[in-house]
This record gives sequence, C-alpha cells and structure tokens, in this order.
Amino acid sequence: MAVREIRLYGDPVLRSACAPIENIDEGVRALIRDLVDTVELPGRAGVAANQIGVGLRAFSYNIDGDIGYVINPVLTEVRGEPVPTGEGCLSVPGLWHDTPRHPWARVEGIDVDGNPVVVEGEGLLAQALQHETDHLDGIVYLSRLEADTRKLAMRQVRESDWF
Repeated sequence: MAVREIRLYGDPVLRSACAPIENIDEGVRALIRDLVDTVELPGRAGVAANQIGVGLRAFSYNIDGDIGYVINPVLTEVRGEPVPTGEGCLSVPGLWHDTPRHPWARVEGIDVDGNPVVVEGEGLLAQALQHETDHLDGIVYLSRLEADTRKLAMRQVRESDWF
C-alpha cells in the first residue's frame, strides 16, 4: 500500500497506549500492509502502529530479512537478566543509547485471518519485540534508560534539529 511517515518523539500518539484490534476489516488489512511496507526500508527493525499515527495494537518487524507482523501482540515471556543493548528508534532519529533489554523474548498475537501467531527469539529479534510492544503500551525507549543516560538523551533530543 504505502510507506507511512514516522511520528517523532513529542507527538502525543507515541505516549498513548494503543487499543486492541476488535475486528479485522479492510482498514486493519490496509494498516498491516502499510506497516509491512514501512518496515521494509533499509535499516528498520520494527514499526509500531502508533509510530505511523494509528492508535491500534499492531506492529511489523524486519530482522535479517525476515519480515512479519503481529496484531494484538502481548509480550508473554522474557528470559535472562536485562543487559545494556545499543538501541535507537525511528521516532527518535539520530540517537543511540544502551537500553536494558532481556536477551530472549516471546510475543503472542494473531494474523489478519485471526490465526494465532507466536514470534520468539534472541538478540535483535528479542530487542525488537520488547521495543515494539513498549511502543504499543505508550513507552518510548528513552524512558527505559539509566538516569544519567536519560538526561544526556533528553538534552540530545532538545538540541536536535527535528524536535
């Protein structure tokens, strides 16, 4: 369908928890196509619906060329102690900070046909699953940073040319 514009930090849609998708209609199917088209661009690991301005619970992912999506995802399991992991966000362009993330994660949800979907893994996939479900809960990764790092990041945001 279309590559959609990414909403930037400061946009209220990024701080709002997304509503569950109750009915899968043509609008939801179009949303999923847009999420997939938007995540296919190089350098993108995931895109949550609220990052394209839609307050519904869905995200797409692109990890090592494996592209997919999950409707109504729930982070059902994480394993291992959180470790500082280099992380950025399309909604916070140009910033990159160590963010505590579990090394393994599982998300469960459904596809556009209502079939169960389970996505689980380690490394970048685990990080993306945690990052995107955070987005859908209204959490931007900056709030996960250690206090000193968060102060630095917020200064970088204020000094950026996009904020």
